[in-house]
Amino acid sequence: MKLYQALRNVDKFRAVFDFGGRDVAHWFPGHMAKGLKQMRASLRSVDCIVEIHDARIPFSGRNPVFKETLDVRPHVLILNKMDLCDLASKQRILKALEKDGVRNVLFTDSLKQRDDSIKKLVPMVMEMIGSGPRFNRDENTNYCLMVIGVPNVGKSSLINSLRRTNLKKGRASRVGGEPGITKAVLTKIQVCERPIMYLLDTPGVLPPKIESVETGMKLALCGTILDHLVGEDVIADYLLYSLNRLGKFSYVEKYNIQEPSDDIQHVLKRIAVKLRKTQRVTAITGIARSK
Repeated sequence: MKLYQALRNVDKFRAVFDFGGRDVAHWFPGHMAKGLKQMRASLRSVDCIVEIHDARIPFSGRNPVFKETLDVRPHVLILNKMDLCDLASKQRILKALEKDGVRNVLFTDSLKQRDDSIKKLVPMVMEMIGSGPRFNRDENTNYCLMVIGVPNVGKSSLINSLRRTNLKKGRASRVGGEPGITKAVLTKIQVCERPIMYLLDTPGVLPPKIESVETGMKLALCGTILDHLVGEDVIADYLLYSLNRLGKFSYVEKYNIQEPSDDIQHVLKRIAVKLRKTQRVTAITGIARSK
């Protein structure tokens, strides 16, 4: 069936996602206060704050506590994982952030072996630091930046990319595809020789209170917490709902599904068949075994 023919049923799909009265606090417990307290205590030795966030959700889920408590230093916002977002919206995103007072923004792909945007970070930071007083750090010849952000947005990947670009050295921070890889607070890592510059790597810190369940789901879709805390089936269903709502039906062709679907169980079954992730199950009845 042609896709345009199959789209006739799309207007019957869900217009609203049923969150089932879920409590966001159970997904995102406020247990990260210790890390934030240590970050505040280290501000005297920091010249600039580098906040990393997922470019797919530039306006959702940024921790407001960062702005309230750490914004006494020059601040750069890095929207990482740009390879996964729609760059056609880049100018719109920059204008919206500027209206919110965020002017120093870089889009990066820190997993890329050579990312031109990464090369711009050190000059940008040096210009920002040079335009204001360094207070107690005026006599220091080296510079120190603090990397902050919610979990799994690429803080460690950025540090490794800076070392690769500026020092021609391998990774110093462990990275992974799930949150919670960085557990040590304020690990100091050199990322540049001229000028001598260090980054303080920090664990991801979520907001103590998520503004809405939908924002929480967007964060979960981007992997900021472990899937099982929300429920893999719920995350998959919300992704399907979001794709359908945005008119993104490429999953139909990719997984050999006959037409767009609003039924997550049907879609997951088709994906399992396509990826050959099915298994034979033996059913034991009261009469005899059947397969």
